[in-house]
Amino acid sequence: MAKDISKDEQIGFHKGALTTLAKEREEMMKILSIVEQLMQMHVKSLQELGVDLQKSAQQSKVKKPIEDSLR
Repeated sequence: MAKDISKDEQIGFHKGALTTLAKEREEMMKILSIVEQLMQMHVKSLQELGVDLQKSAQQSKVKKPIEDSLR
């Protein structure tokens, strides 16, 4: 099938795809930046309210063995 399409058309297709994907990546980075800013705002607010996020994270990592849950 690739032989049915000229080399110039294939090159154009791939260049177009890369251009589109690069724009999509830029938009994704914008979204990620906004999400990160919002997360930092919430972290700051929680810290101001006296919540120790590191302690909370460590406590959630400590899990009981499944055998303890079955007893």
